[in-house]
Amino acid sequence: MHISQDAVVTIDYRLTNDAGEVIDSSEHHGPLAYLHGHGNIIPGLEQALEGRGAGDTFKVSIAPALGYGERNPALTQTLPSSMFGGVDQIQVGMQFHAQTDHGIEVVTVTAVEGDQVTIDGNHPLAGQTLHFDVTVREVRAADAEELAHGHVHGEHGHHH
Repeated sequence: MHISQDAVVTIDYRLTNDAGEVIDSSEHHGPLAYLHGHGNIIPGLEQALEGRGAGDTFKVSIAPALGYGERNPALTQTLPSSMFGGVDQIQVGMQFHAQTDHGIEVVTVTAVEGDQVTIDGNHPLAGQTLHFDVTVREVRAADAEELAHGHVHGEHGHHH
């Protein structure tokens, strides 16, 4: 079976940045299973997997537009620390859920200067070209429940 709409796909992968540094890998947390054509993974990787089959191994570089998008400076802002009520010590790298015009989004603290806190709502990999080494382990048809829920169930997938 080849990868196409509604296929459950299991892959091993290694993700590196332009400098060759490993950003993520299935080596430490097991293979990734996803439902093809349902937006479960970034568009560029999904496109690169289309038509491939179990045992295929390949490398692909994905531009920001088909990864996590370009960095948007409008998603970075500086706020008074009083906006973070209940947090004793705000530190760079902390993440918070923020209510925005687009719903709840995750923001990351990028700087703390006195009582001013800079947050960034961009995905940490926004603006980066992503380099994947991929091995397709398994391709199968999704079952009715997976299709109804829009994601994989069972081993290496989502569990309810």
